[in-house]
Formats: sequence, C-alpha cells, structure tokens
Amino acid sequence: MVTAKDLFEAMPPDRRRRLEEIAQEVSLPRTTRLFEEGQRADRFWIIRSGQVALDQHVPGRRAAVVETLGRGELLGWSWLFPPYLWHLGAETVGPVEAEEFDAEAVRALCESDAVLGRAMYRYVAETVADRLHGTRTRLLDLYGPQGSGLEP
Repeated sequence: MVTAKDLFEAMPPDRRRRLEEIAQEVSLPRTTRLFEEGQRADRFWIIRSGQVALDQHVPGRRAAVVETLGRGELLGWSWLFPPYLWHLGAETVGPVEAEEFDAEAVRALCESDAVLGRAMYRYVAETVADRLHGTRTRLLDLYGPQGSGLEP
C-alpha cells in the first residue's frame, strides 16, 4: 500500500512544508458524499483516520463499492490529469479526519518546483499502479478459473 508517508519522505523538508502550507484539516461526518463520477476534480485528500468507499455508478442499481481507503491513503488522483474529472464516486463510511488539498494550487506548485512535482507525480503514479494491481487481483478472484496462477 502506498501511503502519504511515502510522498512526504520523498521530498526535502522545505518542499514538504510548501505542500503542507496549503493543506486544510477537515472533519467529515459519516455518509458524506465527497465527489461523483464525471464531476470536476478540484481537490484531493490524505486520510488521517476513518474510511472512504470508492464507488462506480451502475445504471438501474445502487453504486457498486470498488475499494475502501483508510488511514494514510490518497483519496483522489483525477485532479492531476486532464480533463480533471472524477473517475469514481466517494463517500465516507464513518467519520473521517483528513488533510484536504486544493488541486489547482498543488498543480501550480508542481509546475513551479521540479523536485516537488516529481515527488507528487511519482506518488500518484505509484498509488494508481498499486490500486490497479489490487483491482486485477480482485477480478481474478471473482472471474478467474479456480486455481489460476498456482502451478502444482
């Protein structure tokens, strides 16, 4: 699992401070809808406590939870890649404490500071890769032939 610790350890203390200066601590009650699939991605969060469910819209049904994120994890990466639209929806499972970041401000920091930008892009890329791997594993568990991947 890729955590916020990985991001902050990847950058020098002065860069870390620049990023932390634009963070805003937020407390989110249970069942707070943070964003919807297809809406503008204008912020992201690093979860300090609690859990957030990521879900996918399913026509004619209730949204399907595809992953649950918790402490130390990045909530939201769509803010970093044009057209800056959410790919999933998100809702708190219980009370959540998090650091919230303004996406435009962080993108501007990334553009103006190559060291900070590389660290941020690497962190987000590692997060996406980690989640893709987890999704592939879940899909194999659900749909793969029984025993696939294990050679006798």
